[in-house]
Amino acid sequence: MSMMLALTGNEAGAYAMKQIDPDVVPAYPITPQTELMQTFAQYVADGNVQTEMILVESEHSAMSAAVGASAAGARVMSATSANGLALMWEIVYIAASTRLPIVMAVVNRALSGPINIHCDHGDSMGCRDSGWVQLYSENSQEVYDNIIQAVKIAENKDVLLPVMVTYDGFIISHTVERVDAIEDDGVKKFIGEYKAKYPLLDVNNPVTYGPLDLQDYYFEHKVQEAEAMKKAKKVILKVGEEYEKLSGRRYGLFDEYYTNDAEYIVVALGSTAGTAKAAVDDLRERGEKVGALKLRVFRPFPAEEIVRVLSGAKSVAVLDRSEGLNGIGGPVSAEIRAALYRKAQLPVSSYVYGLGGRDITPEMIAGVFEELKEGKIYQEACYLGVRE
Repeated sequence: MSMMLALTGNEAGAYAMKQIDPDVVPAYPITPQTELMQTFAQYVADGNVQTEMILVESEHSAMSAAVGASAAGARVMSATSANGLALMWEIVYIAASTRLPIVMAVVNRALSGPINIHCDHGDSMGCRDSGWVQLYSENSQEVYDNIIQAVKIAENKDVLLPVMVTYDGFIISHTVERVDAIEDDGVKKFIGEYKAKYPLLDVNNPVTYGPLDLQDYYFEHKVQEAEAMKKAKKVILKVGEEYEKLSGRRYGLFDEYYTNDAEYIVVALGSTAGTAKAAVDDLRERGEKVGALKLRVFRPFPAEEIVRVLSGAKSVAVLDRSEGLNGIGGPVSAEIRAALYRKAQLPVSSYVYGLGGRDITPEMIAGVFEELKEGKIYQEACYLGVRE
């Protein structure tokens, strides 16, 4: 059974959290995430969940409380954006390295300065190597679905890593869309009861969290963390298959859109993937062999799978909503090029777009396809939609 609801992205995230009913939720407000926690706080106040909600004095404290609660054996969730994620920075790494399956919604917003409250991916891309699994959402439906799946991914015994579910600030977070929600009992059955493997409060089996870890063991522990991230790929696919049986919606590492016979492919993530699909639809009607690849999972990065999809094209354009400031394009572009190295002789063109929330249109993406057809390849970032 499913329910058709009209929800913003933030409300969809809060509704998923209500159905999950986590044990502990530490939170601090920051635009454009605030509405999510405000909505969830109302569920707490109305007695719809049993969650212990902790209102802290900063995002650093929010993630610190999440680490403590998760280490104690609780199922823990949180949410943040941009500068809030930056303030969490130290503890974000601690959460991953201590193998705590925390789930956090990150509502993508540009990092200061200059101060900006609108969307780009600089915040989540900045901690792409922090040890968190990263799922990117195209719309409110995917926000809801990804948050539910994230719990099961994080808590899998082969993973035990925190998961970040991201979605575009304002573009998704404050836009009302149709969301097909599962019945509460179905969600509860899907995620199951959480039983921590090494709870700190099990006095009969004492453990230590966060000890000093010097030359003798630090390297090995980091390798263990890296191995868990590799294993997460299979777990994400397995959870996606199980979720399809429950919801009818299938989730993988990415979505292919007319890529089978495409000569030119655009790679995007977040809400822009929907814009790219609109551009592809229009060009397909004109007989153009173009396609789009929407990345859902950025960590672990599905390099081999992406190469298989892209290798049949003549050229590829990668759209980054984050400036790498490194002379070779944005972070997604860099990853795609690295994946293709020695695997496929394929020109990759790098575009940076939409910083600070600037709009991107189907016409702009059609222009990208036109440049690919003309053989115009940007080795360094081309700034799409910037004024000269």
